[in-house]
Amino acid sequence: MRPARKRIGIMTLAIGFIAASLASSPAPARADMVWDHWQKAQSLEASGNKGGAVPHWEFLANHYASTGEWENAALFNGQLAAYYDGVGNYERAIPYYEMENKYWVKAGKDWGAVKLQRADQIRTTVELYRQDDDVSEMQALSLPTNGQLAKFEPAYGTYLGMYSEQDPKVGNLFTKMPSVYGKKHAIHLAYAHWGQGFPDVYAKRAKEAGAALQIAWEPDDGLDPVADGAYLRKWAKDAKASGIPIFLRFAGEMNGAWVKWHGNPTQYIEKFRMLHDVFAAEAPNIAMVWSPGDVPANDIDPYYPGDAYVDWVGVSLYIEPYENGDPSLPSMVATSNVERLTRLYNTYSDRKPLMLSETGVPHYAHGAGEDFTEWAKLNLQCLYEIMPYKYPRLKAITYFNVDQKMENAKNDYSLSSSSEIQSYYSKLIDNPYLLSTVSDSAKPSNGKGYVPVDANHQAFTKQTKLIPFVKIPEVYIGKIEYVLNGRLVASQTDLPYGLALKAGEVPEGSVIQIRVYNQSGKQVAVRTFGLSSQVSVQIDEADVSFEQAPVIVNGVTLTPLRAIFEALGAKIDYDAATRTVTARKGSTTVRLTLDQKTVFVNEKAVLLEEPARLVNGFTVAPARFVGEAFGGKVGWDGASRTVQIATGK
Repeated sequence: MRPARKRIGIMTLAIGFIAASLASSPAPARADMVWDHWQKAQSLEASGNKGGAVPHWEFLANHYASTGEWENAALFNGQLAAYYDGVGNYERAIPYYEMENKYWVKAGKDWGAVKLQRADQIRTTVELYRQDDDVSEMQALSLPTNGQLAKFEPAYGTYLGMYSEQDPKVGNLFTKMPSVYGKKHAIHLAYAHWGQGFPDVYAKRAKEAGAALQIAWEPDDGLDPVADGAYLRKWAKDAKASGIPIFLRFAGEMNGAWVKWHGNPTQYIEKFRMLHDVFAAEAPNIAMVWSPGDVPANDIDPYYPGDAYVDWVGVSLYIEPYENGDPSLPSMVATSNVERLTRLYNTYSDRKPLMLSETGVPHYAHGAGEDFTEWAKLNLQCLYEIMPYKYPRLKAITYFNVDQKMENAKNDYSLSSSSEIQSYYSKLIDNPYLLSTVSDSAKPSNGKGYVPVDANHQAFTKQTKLIPFVKIPEVYIGKIEYVLNGRLVASQTDLPYGLALKAGEVPEGSVIQIRVYNQSGKQVAVRTFGLSSQVSVQIDEADVSFEQAPVIVNGVTLTPLRAIFEALGAKIDYDAATRTVTARKGSTTVRLTLDQKTVFVNEKAVLLEEPARLVNGFTVAPARFVGEAFGGKVGWDGASRTVQIATGK
């Protein structure tokens, strides 16, 4: 059972210092102008006219930044941020929060972290991701800088994982997962303690389910007892004998003061490296997972053991309506799990795959007696549909499936305690991108992945699914509208958000607009994305891929000539001097010259609608001619924009 842990939330840090600092005034010896602005700001604020104090705070913030008095610069940027936040002008508040953090960092303080979190809470975000079937693109987005996948790392896609021991419908009988949640899970989480034997019962249950095991191995008496010796060597041999992939998360959340192994990064690194070396020699089926908590962020990096000793970077990342489940503390409903991963991802993902080694979204807060089902559904979609697409190096998610009623964390993260949440979770994970089996270079069974809709990823073939990531300061969304080329094509009020489109609905040069409304019906965000579809080609119902996609010129579809002719069994010659292509198959010879409409089939002239031409170094020609030149029959499916060639074989 996972022990209770008191998490120090960043929303409560630094408040005492800030309050004390604002109560102090500059010495009278300061320049008269500075003193005058300070006094006027204080007087106006005291009279309730904070808006009138703004120009004085702006002067003081700029003055102290120019003189290098970083703490005062931070404090007055904080005053400006708080003012604009309070009046609902979030776009003005965000840069002041960011400047406040910048100056706290310059002052050698980490107190700006709370302000960056607040900036994220009030930031309006509208992003769009779409399904794609370009395997090479999926793999390229998911690779580290060196191009080498880590142990057990999938080529693309995200492993599904769960801690289910306290789920009454599953327990540690992992084979029940498909019947309860509709899908086998790739990883199961078990907790173990230094000094105790290898958790072979859990390993056997994982093996029965065709799954891997994540082991959270915790030195409850601190790091001093952790040493190489007979106990460790036997543990390693038992791990190897289990015959399953093991993700070993040793002494996780080491950056948090709530664990006994916190406080000595040098010793932690020494122990982690020693374990790595032992398991490399004794148990090659173990992948070493270094897994801090996402807070406090400033204490994470000093504990990193080094690239040579870490296979995966994990993180414990929870969001909750109230900090530590305590309704007397500030509300956290505006905090998104998406942004909480950004710092760690940007720091380590270029060289290591990431996993959410523990994560959860509560749907009920016991301390407050409040139901948060809609909030949980919103953030579960972020967890399973947005984060794997936004962060393609996020390769595993392990859900902490527990109704937690501990003194310091009274939240219900359980999936099965609510039939609505259980059904919703099952719907979200019914997605091949969320992988059910751990293996090196694993891929989704349907070959599809997701890409951001941006300048480099606008075009798709046949059909696609769009997934919007929308976040507004009000948190709860009333409605999302999809406007394609000026026409409203869908409106959604229920989660999860998403839209399926066929290629025939999205001609080249299309635009789709996402309109967001709050629960009062007010439009609060809008963003437009370029979106296009490409013509695809099938030969005898099999898809054909090309380095150069088909293009449309003057309403005529031009397809790559060589690829289709060769697929039809023809042999191709090209005379560069005359720019002439000659293709032969059996008794048929086709000869055409680039940029000329007249071609010859067995020396008989045929007039094309558009001449063959070079596009990006590839010869393309009218699809119907290319498909019929050697006796094929050509059809057109307008819904999917697919050229269909039947050879009669």
